[in-house]
Amino acid sequence: MTIDVPHRIDPATVPSFALGSGARIPAIGLGTFGSDRFSMEEIAAAVGVALRTGYRLIDCASVYGNEHLIGPVIRDTLATEGLSRDEVFVISKVWNDAHAPADAVASVHRSLSDLGLEYLDALLIHWPFPNTHAPFAATDDRNPSSRPYVHAEYMAMYRALEELVDAGLVRHLGVSNMTIPKLRLVLRDVRIAPALNEMELHPAFQQGELYQFSKDHGMVVIGYSPMGSPRRPERDTFDGDVADLEHPVVTGIAADLGVHPAEVCLKWAAQRGHVAIPFSVKPAQIASNLRAVTENPLTPAMLNALRSVEANSRLIKGQVFLWEGSDSWLDLWDVDGTIPGWTGYGSTAVE
Repeated sequence: MTIDVPHRIDPATVPSFALGSGARIPAIGLGTFGSDRFSMEEIAAAVGVALRTGYRLIDCASVYGNEHLIGPVIRDTLATEGLSRDEVFVISKVWNDAHAPADAVASVHRSLSDLGLEYLDALLIHWPFPNTHAPFAATDDRNPSSRPYVHAEYMAMYRALEELVDAGLVRHLGVSNMTIPKLRLVLRDVRIAPALNEMELHPAFQQGELYQFSKDHGMVVIGYSPMGSPRRPERDTFDGDVADLEHPVVTGIAADLGVHPAEVCLKWAAQRGHVAIPFSVKPAQIASNLRAVTENPLTPAMLNALRSVEANSRLIKGQVFLWEGSDSWLDLWDVDGTIPGWTGYGSTAVE
């Protein structure tokens, strides 16, 4: 399925950030999680639209179940657009059901096969827990086999992935949905340090401490849900969540610039210094999202005003990954600086 592209944007005008290796990653990419609302075919077609529009970063994951459709689109679009493989930065992720070292390696080989690639530019560990949930899980669904973070097991998987870097199948390793206490342990024990850290980031959830920790330790930060995920699954919607696109500071800046509030969120990300991975299947939105980071930047006063939008409003709380004996979704995020064990805080046993 080929969809007309209403606007093309020169990729050279898109900001990028340097990784420790010297490679660069664009400041904006296309996310490929459809939030249970779009068909896999629609999402794969959007990848083609994005590449033809000027995107050079595609954020994939094995759990999204669409890499086998995205792969042919990438191949065909590279051919028709005259692009070389090294012009597009492709990310994939190891899902929670593949944390055993052999399973993690097999997952990467499967992603490479599905995507039709000889290497991944980056491979992330999607969550630090080997906990899964059924598709379309309800808010209160729990998997009885779920467990807390066990550092030795995490590192066994990580070391298996380091060998894929040695073999040239993965260019950069990264983490996702991590915390500072967990990262301290990982950084202590790795041979190949994570180059990227993907986390939830939007004006109402700025994660200042984790963000700075990541930067200080040489990681480029990737922010998911960059607009506050207004159409996230029902299981991730709670009373008290802040709607970024409706916040008066965001809407006021959008009015001053004559743009949609979503563009304000994307400008904020790029100018703050992290990668944003918005999702859309609509060609006009795909183009406007990319254009947002290439023109009409926020002023210093606007950037300063957006600091006030911070509300510690985590939207993707992860409660479906909780284990028996844990108290609440807060147990996933090490909020007191320790890593909870089987019965929550006070039972730390990660080694």
